[in-house]
Amino acid sequence: MTISRRAALACGAGCGVALVAGCTRYGAPEPAAPSGAALGAVADVPVGGGTVFKDQQIVVTQPKKGEFKAFSAVCTHQGCVVANVSGGTINCTCHGSKFKVADGSVAAGPASKPLPAREVRVANGQITLA
Repeated sequence: MTISRRAALACGAGCGVALVAGCTRYGAPEPAAPSGAALGAVADVPVGGGTVFKDQQIVVTQPKKGEFKAFSAVCTHQGCVVANVSGGTINCTCHGSKFKVADGSVAAGPASKPLPAREVRVANGQITLA
């Protein structure tokens, strides 16, 4: 069977788009929340765990009672927003990367860089970005 030049060109163009699409980042994130943005209540962040604030692209953890840490919720592997915090790690379900709740460092790859830290303020039972 032979393929016409037109069919080959059409396939080539379509296949090129498929290849480029395969290299895009997952869940292309919106810009991160600005300073002063309200995230949520202290009560929403369990001790030894954390909470993902997807709309603001921030994850807040409480490694020890009263100690709050915040990180970008955008995975350093391919840009997915992390899904949850459980078992002492911040978990990205796109490719399985895990980050430690205490410091955002990589607990399991494929990510090779830690989650960037963000500063938060805790006052009157509320958490806001510093």
